[in-house]
Amino acid sequence: MHCNVNTTTVCHAIELRFFKKARRNPYAAKLKRRVTIRLDKATIRYFKHLSGQTGIAYQTLINLYLRDCAVGQRKLKWA
Repeated sequence: MHCNVNTTTVCHAIELRFFKKARRNPYAAKLKRRVTIRLDKATIRYFKHLSGQTGIAYQTLINLYLRDCAVGQRKLKWA
């Protein structure tokens, strides 16, 4: 008998077995906080585009950019 299983199904089954054993990072809540922030559409579009180029989630890119500004103690330049 011939079994016709595509690779996507196999990969999905492997992932399910892996994540069944996974545990939440106990330190994650101490590392980051969930916040609500309002951003204009152009900013979101920019970071989503950058996300597509880098493969890094756009929220992570925004966090990295803001952290870089904070560490460098950058100040806004007003026109």
